[in-house]
Amino acid sequence: MREWADGLVEVGELIGARFARSEPRANAVEYVRGLLSEEERKNSWTLSERAGHRVPDRMQRLLSTTDWDPDGLRDDLRSYVMDKIGDPDGVLVVDETGFLKKGRRSAGVARQYSGTAGRVENCQIGVFLTYATKHGRTFLDRELYLPKEWTEDPDRCAGAGISEDRGFKTKPALAIEMIERALDAGVPAKWAAGDAVYGQYHRLRRTLEERGIHYVLAVPVSQRVVVKDGSFLGTEKRADAAVADLVPSAWRTRSAGPGSKGVRDYAWARVRINGAEDGHAEHWLLARRSLANPSELAYFICHTPKRVQLATLASIAGVRWSIEETFQTAKGEAGLDHYQVRQYTGWYRHVTLAMLAHAFLTAVKAKKGAQEPDRTAS
Repeated sequence: MREWADGLVEVGELIGARFARSEPRANAVEYVRGLLSEEERKNSWTLSERAGHRVPDRMQRLLSTTDWDPDGLRDDLRSYVMDKIGDPDGVLVVDETGFLKKGRRSAGVARQYSGTAGRVENCQIGVFLTYATKHGRTFLDRELYLPKEWTEDPDRCAGAGISEDRGFKTKPALAIEMIERALDAGVPAKWAAGDAVYGQYHRLRRTLEERGIHYVLAVPVSQRVVVKDGSFLGTEKRADAAVADLVPSAWRTRSAGPGSKGVRDYAWARVRINGAEDGHAEHWLLARRSLANPSELAYFICHTPKRVQLATLASIAGVRWSIEETFQTAKGEAGLDHYQVRQYTGWYRHVTLAMLAHAFLTAVKAKKGAQEPDRTAS
């Protein structure tokens, strides 16, 4: 408990400058403390009761009218994460999660596919930039996706507190903005990963290459690549066709890392493909095949250092899946999806505070892991 108390003092000092007055500053720390509590539902009412407030006004104002900038707090969060788990071999992972909602008034809510639910639902979609290192995994940044039915309806946007200049942005475009912010701020990273929504977007891949970041990004089976086959220009093929041409000996069993049900072993193979000229890098089409059902395949486009091992590519691909566990932890232990706000700014405020709570949990676990003796050394 002492470790938790000391850590929260550090969090309070970290974010204190974002609040001009002591009361909202104290409310923000209590909000984070409440998000870390064992309350079943972590909304303004329950967190207010836990903080000893008779009514939820203070917590509701914290998410609505109190003068503070959630983007500034995001920057503080990023610095905190770099300090606690930063690593030069870090992996930037872009992914999204759904927040199921009723009605039409919550900012960005629409009938859209939610990977969380596995179907089309009335929901909001948050696009997140997460960070994974050998020390832990947590969040760096977030953006609320606004479908065109929102950005093309100025009155509806105004009602939810969305500025006129927000405009429509695709999910990959939001991901690029977050990646650029993280790298501009000096986040140490060597790799990036993401699912096919992001991997098939050429501008995102190009941005990563220009910033010197290697990647293993999922792509759809229909992704077209130019296979290096000895001809002058290479041969353009669909991903599945390129992999189908491989001989059986090209496949190797490698681990994608530990999962909730143990080590995740798959068969992996790769094909060299054309990419932007870079004397220090290579481009590959990577394929993953289920050992239990060989008809289940997934495909990835990779930009890698020269002479990279297949096992390395498999492990980076596996990092993306581990982020699903990060979302589950953030929702279950840090109240990421427990908010009851409809306004655009309110979403960013709650989600950023929940991200900070999750980062605190990650830092505590990283510190505990560093203090435990290495029993394998004897």
